[in-house]
Amino acid sequence: MRNTFGNIFTLTTFGESHGNAVGGVIDGFPAGIEIDESFIQAELDRRRPGQSHITTDRKEGDKVELLSGVFEGKSTGCPIGFIVRNTNQHSQDYENMRCLFRPSHADYTYYKKYGIRDHRGGGRSSARVTISRCVGGALAKLALKQMGIETWAYTSQVGHIALDKDYTKYNLGNTESNIVRCPDADKAKEMERLISEVKAAGDTVGGTITCIIKGCPAGLGEPEFDKINAMLGSAMLSINAVKGIEFGIGFDSAYTKGSQQNDIFINNNGNITTLTNNSGGIQGGITNGEDIYMRIAFKPVATILQMQNTVDLEGNSTELKAKGRHDPCVLPRAVPIVEAMAAMTVLDCLLLSEGYNFSNFIKK
Repeated sequence: MRNTFGNIFTLTTFGESHGNAVGGVIDGFPAGIEIDESFIQAELDRRRPGQSHITTDRKEGDKVELLSGVFEGKSTGCPIGFIVRNTNQHSQDYENMRCLFRPSHADYTYYKKYGIRDHRGGGRSSARVTISRCVGGALAKLALKQMGIETWAYTSQVGHIALDKDYTKYNLGNTESNIVRCPDADKAKEMERLISEVKAAGDTVGGTITCIIKGCPAGLGEPEFDKINAMLGSAMLSINAVKGIEFGIGFDSAYTKGSQQNDIFINNNGNITTLTNNSGGIQGGITNGEDIYMRIAFKPVATILQMQNTVDLEGNSTELKAKGRHDPCVLPRAVPIVEAMAAMTVLDCLLLSEGYNFSNFIKK
């Protein structure tokens, strides 16, 4: 079972939804980076459960404890170990699922792969394990900040309600101003109402998150199997409930001609840029210096509070009505997870690229 992300910068995660804790070990992190623990905690707070009436009711403080790799406020270059303890498990809520497979959940596939599964909240397949990604992503953001690279993400669609403008038309700073994490206040209210209606019906709803990476230099990514879009795609598709990803104008490019799609190069005050960014900042699998932007599709959460047909461990037909505390829509809490995966991928690409020595960028 592969539990490690990355090549040079790596994150190895551990833990289950209803275990004692979740955590991880980060290796390959540059030395000398100022570690702002309050920032790391703030990133976890954006992901934590119980934030609002449209998220799961599970109450967790999600307080991170850094165990190693930091001395006098700076990274030492040694492995950074961390842990976040689980304090509010209601394992009894899952007792009726012990011998049943929840439709569209990972119960059946984990059982077939390992011959055993943790039925309590999905165990390792639970979105709770993304805590470790948010810690790794927060650290990656602190390193990328040294180079002026930022990752931004926001909810761009919930069900049939979608933003209809290009990301450049929105003030991304408004994303955290509402509980849906949508930069359009009016659309956010519509999305919130839809999520509330779906929750009241014991159902769930999916949507999309848009992610933008700003300040990324040209030349990152490898020409064949480690294209940066392939690395970002792998990172995003590893997130719970993600079913698809597109870069730039994505699938809409199938309906255009080359004369409409091509990004024309221009000389912009001595810098080579493009008139448009239909490519989403990536050409030939390598960054071209423009904003990287992508959309990530999330399916509805599999666990719904309605009666469903299913089978038990022996294949006998039965019925299941799930209990417990679940998100009716994963999008609001997934925004920081998407940013985290983007940041870790870019940092790993930087460290893989020849000539990028973080010691040249660290503030003395």
